[in-house]
Amino acid sequence: MKFARKLGIDLGTANCLIWEVGKGIVLNEPTVVAVGLEDRKVLAVGSGAREMLGKTPEYIEVVRPMEDGVIADYEVSEAMLKHFLKSVMGPVWFWGPEVVVSVPAGVTTVEQRAVMDAVLAAGARKAYLIDEPLAAAIGAKIPVSEASGNMIVDMGGGVVGVGVISLGGVVVFRSIRTGGAKLDRAIAEYLRKKYNLMVGDLTAESVKRKLGSAIKLKRSETMEVSGRDSVLGLPKNVNLSSDEVYEAIRPLLDQVIEVIRDTLEATPPELVADVADRGIILSGGLALLRNINILITREIGVSAHVALEPEFCVVKGAGMVVENLEVYQRAIR
Repeated sequence: MKFARKLGIDLGTANCLIWEVGKGIVLNEPTVVAVGLEDRKVLAVGSGAREMLGKTPEYIEVVRPMEDGVIADYEVSEAMLKHFLKSVMGPVWFWGPEVVVSVPAGVTTVEQRAVMDAVLAAGARKAYLIDEPLAAAIGAKIPVSEASGNMIVDMGGGVVGVGVISLGGVVVFRSIRTGGAKLDRAIAEYLRKKYNLMVGDLTAESVKRKLGSAIKLKRSETMEVSGRDSVLGLPKNVNLSSDEVYEAIRPLLDQVIEVIRDTLEATPPELVADVADRGIILSGGLALLRNINILITREIGVSAHVALEPEFCVVKGAGMVVENLEVYQRAIR
């Protein structure tokens, strides 16, 4: 429809981003919702709900309705999407937007349907789905329509998806349900086991951002971490080093390396040669982890490069697709 607004949506485990044609990114909010335990009434969405993590009374629950890149709580996800669309569209609109939503490659038909239904129920007039690796490749300005192989590793909050793209489609893909949120949990678990220190999601994420590195740093860095003593129940501070954070997250990084290897092993030789020549492109929030490109280059033997603004590649790609649906017909469903 001529008057319908067009949106690209990256509905991620950690954040929801919306790109509007002609405007760019118009929303970037945590996929977090605060609800009443008894009536499941939505009390806060996005940043407001995220600030409540670990601070709520017993009658309020703060939930993440997206898990491993797919909908884990349909009703809360629908309410969250309605809130986000209202933020973008305004309180009243006559035509629902036309939407392209990214989903992890390889999700089940049921999981795809849940995303589609939730977006339509939230107010979209038409909705299409696109695989995240393909959306990320388009958003990273990779020439996906060429008859040559390009590898994209999209590392989000809940899923790491690896795709080899050629002739406008995903030729080979592999994914693992891990990501930035799992690294946060690994750091929190390390602190609990080694120091009897209980910390929340926000603290663990802050530690990852400040001390996290995919390889050991030549000069170790430290920071003070505050939390609660799991034995005494009292406030407690510990000094944590970057070496310890590396120890906590390395097993998950090994899984990322393994899924990249698996993808290359399943890729036709001609396309592998293209990947070796062009390198591997990294997208998603986890691509911002220090030295992740160095680790992948060293372990895989192919140059890895972080895309420009990697955390926005998927939503940019979804936006480019919804703006040019006739060009990207093969990319959507």
